Amino acid sequence: MTCRELADFLMEYLEDGLRAREREVFEEHLHACPACERYLDTYRETVRLGKSLCASDDEVPEEVPDALVTAILSARSQQG
Repeated sequence: MTCRELADFLMEYLEDGLRAREREVFEEHLHACPACERYLDTYRETVRLGKSLCASDDEVPEEVPDALVTAILSARSQQG
């Protein structure tokens, strides 16, 4: 599996949507590629922040980049 292929399957991986063998290959690549492991960590954090932003009307934490808030709000408005 290449780094690009791993990126294509991130959401499926996080949602437990990969078959056993696909998951095994995915995780093998993660263990061998620190850059992809870091990418997965930041992707998880982005998903977490996005869900928390969409789930409440509270203030956005200061550590959340403005560009991320804008992108999430734009995607949210396109859905509904």
